[in-house]
Amino acid sequence: MKKLLILGLLAIARPLAIFAQQPIAAADLKQLNIFQDSLKSLGNQFINSEIDVHRKAANYTFIKTLVSALKIPNSFYFAFDSVKSISILNSPDNKFRFFTWHIINNDGSHRFYGAVQMNTGGALKLYPLEDYSPLLKNPEDSVTDNHKWYGAQYYKIIPVGGLNPYYVILGWKGNTVESTKKVIDVISFKNGNMQLGLPVFDEKGKSRKRIVFEYSEQASMLLRYVAEQHLIVFDNLVPPDKKSVGKPQTYGPDLSYNGFRLKNGRWELVENLDMRNVPSEKDVEFNDPKLDKTWDKPVKPAN
Repeated sequence: MKKLLILGLLAIARPLAIFAQQPIAAADLKQLNIFQDSLKSLGNQFINSEIDVHRKAANYTFIKTLVSALKIPNSFYFAFDSVKSISILNSPDNKFRFFTWHIINNDGSHRFYGAVQMNTGGALKLYPLEDYSPLLKNPEDSVTDNHKWYGAQYYKIIPVGGLNPYYVILGWKGNTVESTKKVIDVISFKNGNMQLGLPVFDEKGKSRKRIVFEYSEQASMLLRYVAEQHLIVFDNLVPPDKKSVGKPQTYGPDLSYNGFRLKNGRWELVENLDMRNVPSEKDVEFNDPKLDKTWDKPVKPAN
């Protein structure tokens, strides 16, 4: 059973350097630190509690507490770096940041939660993210908004400029006791609205709005961005035998690699990459959570 996988993405998803701080009034800073202590405690509860109703109650209170904290002036510049139970990821241009996390249900499935905080320099502008995954039947062909989010826990944001700028986001998406997913999604903003998904991925003659990978829970999948080559690299996933074709919960890497390369604002599929020509990454943000051996071992929820 997967549990506490979230902990590995936390160190992964946080920026390596804190951007220039805006002044936060002493009284506001004190209040933010009080909120941070509460969020830390609640996060520990929704991760570690073995009782389903307790996890969900802690998560509900966590959401209310986080929103209250973000209403404090200049909260965008408060890192919440003591809250290890969620992933906090700033866009490289610091125009917005993601808060994402998940709760594991008793049956081993995952429900994702999150929000996007805009850097307004003033009043709070927050887009709540509502996980619509079970009802989104064709996620690779769907453009949605924050109310129909294909929930995931994000660890990388890739800005793409041009006349219609957007951001590619890489995420981990725990699925069931049998399989795990990873996602390449897109977020964009226009006229005060947020959009998720965009037809910018060219895959074997088809235009996809997001890319979803599913593979065995026992496997690990590489999905990372190589900035020097404007390239998203990922493991090629295959079934273990002919009988397993069409059963993605059995798939795993075959030691070959494909990718999407940015060209004129679009991402073109490149197969059979020679990884000798791909620079090694300085950190481990692309790794599957199971590869970080420093985490606490999963705790199985009570039945």
